[in-house]
Amino acid sequence: MRFLPRLILGTAVLLSSLAVFAQNSAPDLSDVRIPQTDNVADSSLLLPDAPEPQQTQVKDPNSNQAPANEGAAKSQQQPKRILGIMPNYRAVSAGAIPPPPTPKEAFKIATENSFDYSSFVFVGLTSLIAKGEDAHPSLGKGFPGYWAYAWRGFVDKVDGNYWVIFALPSVFHEDERYYAKGSGKVWKRALYSSTRVLITPDYHGHNTFNASELLGRGIAQGISTTYYPSSDISAREVSEKYGYAIMRDALTNTFREFWPDIATHVLHRKP
Repeated sequence: MRFLPRLILGTAVLLSSLAVFAQNSAPDLSDVRIPQTDNVADSSLLLPDAPEPQQTQVKDPNSNQAPANEGAAKSQQQPKRILGIMPNYRAVSAGAIPPPPTPKEAFKIATENSFDYSSFVFVGLTSLIAKGEDAHPSLGKGFPGYWAYAWRGFVDKVDGNYWVIFALPSVFHEDERYYAKGSGKVWKRALYSSTRVLITPDYHGHNTFNASELLGRGIAQGISTTYYPSSDISAREVSEKYGYAIMRDALTNTFREFWPDIATHVLHRKP
């Protein structure tokens, strides 16, 4: 499996970061839960609940003392960019429950994720790796071969983003933003974040099967077979790329979940 080394490396880096965070973080906060709804299959009841809005204390205008939870809330803020590079437009800070995105807002998020400058850097690096592994020999060598990998990789990314973030969510009325949990035991938060590729809130805030993610990535992989050389396409190749895309999204969600903690407790900086 060509994608396995990259997946293992990414998982190792993430788990290492979580281990460091677990040793340095503050005492565990109380778990946050929302009621289960009948929109989720019985089997999904074993998965963690999505976060519930946290009560915000109102500051007394005649007092110079900040609310007790103000510092904790700021430390769990999800930034628009992680480390100033990775776009994080899909993340919602712990405790925040915004209204459901309109199709226009979902389209904007998909566009920002697709055409952010970091997307070109990411595609450039992954295309270089794919070319080095000679993933598609018929695409050629040298700069023409690299360009053949690069434009296809970029189309893969853009196509997947619009299906998963905009098109299908608008049809199924699903909210594909990531709602950070922000507190609780590390393993519970890791399980919660990684399973958001399977469960997502609908426009009414009820947990539902994440058809937009699973079906959208599948449609994108099916479309990709039309512009990759037919000699390099097989059912195994397509299924591997599909599995890699889903696991990459799960790992990205987990990184989003723990980034504020890593930034605060490990790097000693604002998220």
